[in-house]
Amino acid sequence: MKRIFPVALGLTALLAVTGLLAGGCAAGGRTSVLDADRIVIGVRPDLPSVGFRRADGTFEGFDVDVARYIARKLGKDVRFVPVLAAEREKAITSGRADLVLATYTISMDRKQKVLFAGPYHISYQDILVRRDEGGIRNVRDLKGRRICEVKGSNAAQRVVEERKVAAQVVPFPDYAACLAALKQDQVDAITTNDVILAGLAIRDGSGLRLAHAQFNEQRTGVGMRKGDVEGCEEVNRAITAMYQDGTASRLLHRWFGKAGLDLSTLAVPQFEGCS
Repeated sequence: MKRIFPVALGLTALLAVTGLLAGGCAAGGRTSVLDADRIVIGVRPDLPSVGFRRADGTFEGFDVDVARYIARKLGKDVRFVPVLAAEREKAITSGRADLVLATYTISMDRKQKVLFAGPYHISYQDILVRRDEGGIRNVRDLKGRRICEVKGSNAAQRVVEERKVAAQVVPFPDYAACLAALKQDQVDAITTNDVILAGLAIRDGSGLRLAHAQFNEQRTGVGMRKGDVEGCEEVNRAITAMYQDGTASRLLHRWFGKAGLDLSTLAVPQFEGCS
């Protein structure tokens, strides 16, 4: 038996749904990063050479310079806010930040919550060890070793779960604590994105070294509100320009050249797509 609904009821329901959708778009203000003259960008405050808050409260690092470049290409003024690893999704979904450039590796589970432009950089997971550590050259050498795990990062779990290496994961609140633990022989290694490790080694200056293990490709993207396809496409155009005009190479050499990263071949990364 067919059910026939009155036209008036159907129209009322349609208007109600439309109102809900409009309310959802209006939540947090605008619907696109392109809709305002000034945008807020979340960056890391705790990663030397990547995203770091100086004593005067200003921010510096590779991600910060990339963020400034993108904002300039979009024709926007920019204000930075600090965003730690565990806060990245919430910063976007709550409207606290319009964009997040904070060593934000693109993954399928994160794409369920946010939209990604880019990636703007392709790197690899690596291992940071003490100068006198000769027994750790690749990810397999982490078996039975103590490795640091920072809250909000999944790098240590990628070693244990994806690579099936039985390392001993030791949790710490941030990379500063990890670095201190490594120098005090409380852990044997720190493993994460190679630019993070390079920044830590450069700032520390005590002779910590990268193993140059290069495993687990890291596609670092720009986190945005879901549904902002137009804004995402504009950000991708800005990233393309950044590689074509030589800015990407200049920034990478400026911030990481001293750490011995291989920066000889740089090309526009293959984008994830904005749909």
